[in-house]
Amino acid sequence: MRSIWVGAVLLTMAGCGDLALLPQTPAQEPAEDPAAEAIVPEPEPVANPVVDAPPPPKDARTEEQFDTTTAEERAEAAAAPAEPEGERKLGDTVASLGDPARPGFWIETPLVSAPGRGRVFYAVTGKSAQVDLIPADGPATGGSRLSLAAMRLIEAPLTDLPTVEVYTGGSDDS
Repeated sequence: MRSIWVGAVLLTMAGCGDLALLPQTPAQEPAEDPAAEAIVPEPEPVANPVVDAPPPPKDARTEEQFDTTTAEERAEAAAAPAEPEGERKLGDTVASLGDPARPGFWIETPLVSAPGRGRVFYAVTGKSAQVDLIPADGPATGGSRLSLAAMRLIEAPLTDLPTVEVYTGGSDDS
């Protein structure tokens, strides 16, 4: 008797697959999510980016796979600015990890209103990275998003919200 019930349940379940072929009434259609259509604009490009690294492979899963910068590019980004006396501190900001699929050294921050070049400094490690400064909407006290390559270079924990100092100037194209 038990096998008959199991068979009946299996047949019923198998028949449910055909329900998708029936026309749906408006009440059955899923409601549209207004956020699904929200378009996030791409940040404005910087004229001469710090690094023009290739995007990570589609199957990237690790930090190393997502960070496509070379050792030479990392050394260049870690180098002291060409004109440190020309630097100007824009302020401190709490930085979260930005889009790991977006290559290079950059920070999206409300501390700038136009794209440019600058530097981030992480006092905990004493390390800094030259970065592209990309404007972000929000108040100057709002948080920023820092690239994976920059976070790794300054040795900031990827899963934390480190506070970094942001500078502008001190390079040949700021």
